[in-house]
Amino acid sequence: MAHSIEISSDYIGLEQLSKFFEGDFSISLSDSCRQSVEENRNFLKQCLEDEDRNIYGVNTGFGSLCDVVISKAQIEQLQYNLIVSHACGQGDLVPQEICKLILLLKIKNLAMACSGVRTQLIDRLILLYNKNIIPLIYEQGSLGASGDLVPLAHMSLPLLNMGEVWYENQRLQSEELLDSLKMEAMTLSYKEGLALINGTQFSLAYSVWACHHAKRLIRWANLIAGMSIEAFLCSMDPFDDELNKVRNQEGQIEVAKEIREICQDSELLMQKFNTVQDPYSFRCVPQVHGATKDTINYVSSIVERELNAVTDNPNVFDKSNKILSGGNFHAQPLALILDFLSIAVSELSNISERRTFKLVDGERGLPDYLSPFPGLNSGFMIPQYTSASIVSQNKQLCTPASVDSISSSKGQEDHVSMAANAATKTHRVINNVYKVLGIELMCAAQALDLRTDYKSSPIISKIRKEYRKEVETLSGDRLMNVDMDKSISFIKDKIF
Repeated sequence: MAHSIEISSDYIGLEQLSKFFEGDFSISLSDSCRQSVEENRNFLKQCLEDEDRNIYGVNTGFGSLCDVVISKAQIEQLQYNLIVSHACGQGDLVPQEICKLILLLKIKNLAMACSGVRTQLIDRLILLYNKNIIPLIYEQGSLGASGDLVPLAHMSLPLLNMGEVWYENQRLQSEELLDSLKMEAMTLSYKEGLALINGTQFSLAYSVWACHHAKRLIRWANLIAGMSIEAFLCSMDPFDDELNKVRNQEGQIEVAKEIREICQDSELLMQKFNTVQDPYSFRCVPQVHGATKDTINYVSSIVERELNAVTDNPNVFDKSNKILSGGNFHAQPLALILDFLSIAVSELSNISERRTFKLVDGERGLPDYLSPFPGLNSGFMIPQYTSASIVSQNKQLCTPASVDSISSSKGQEDHVSMAANAATKTHRVINNVYKVLGIELMCAAQALDLRTDYKSSPIISKIRKEYRKEVETLSGDRLMNVDMDKSISFIKDKIF
């Protein structure tokens, strides 16, 4: 691994965490953090020595069984039982990238020194992370309250040499792999099983991933929109700085500025097409993309707070001599913003598909379906169909998860956030947006290839030059989904 990062209770920003997406690194626990965790653990140990004190999840049962007292002799069994009984995941497998991020975020959460765990537990999690042993986790099972119990239980199974892991891109039984690496199963001590599965790290990992990709998508949406604006010979009046400033919306002003920069010195846009106004999908890019950009910034601020939050239960405050049981594991803040982000990012695909439709419609001197020989060739007719299908699916996925709730644990947990469902559908929405923008890129590049009389702007020319190394201009019908896959990969891999 190229470099090492110290984990501590210090504030970490989303931009700092973006290193996770840029390449591998090893992690370690800072010395000051290690001392704080040990002091926190010692305080909990002292409290447990009080024979008459019941501490939720430490010497009591869980959920609606919170009034059942557990003897000292059964405390370790209690923590083991908690993990194995809660590993009830179903559905699709969580992508490895997000599984590893969940592990990192759990380490960060325990490093806040409010969970009462031993440093040995954090060290074992760090060892798994650094050896790239990634717990296998399922998408379904969390209600987004009481913590992401089910997926975090699957995250925790390798500590017990149970469950499955990803290792060197192979799916393996934990026991088989860890025995071969001479890593013995841990015995979880009091509070540790509960600290592992109480928390919002499943939903938070998806949120971090979503923010990272949403920022890429808004940049690409602006670049590709600029290409389409140029290809459709649009007026630049809607992007004038004075016009957009009077609206007083920050995202709108920024997007209009970006579009002006993308299209600067375009010979194509210096030609005046004989129309009074362009369709909304071109003319209202600052308003639509700008609102999405504002949403991404707001959502990122909430996610960054959660990155630096303590979200398990109960919380141990050794400095003030308190152990407090509350609801910091309730993922309502994430549920709401994930729904918001889904809707906002989905709108990038909604308006993109409309631009694609106009480009293939045979207007403004462009041939039907952007084919030099329409009729014999279908050209880009069906990519627009595919785009419309994906956009429609996104609309269905954007039904809010956070407005739902269902009672569980005999009514003890009677309001839940459904943040996990919001998280997994946001993941699908974002991947869909990549597809729709990839299709618009194909169409915009083809349209510009058909306009040979004037030059594109320098930025758009650079993008087209790089893009044409991956996808050739369409002269006759060919297998289009191959081009679509290459276009999507182009957007995911590059940024201008």
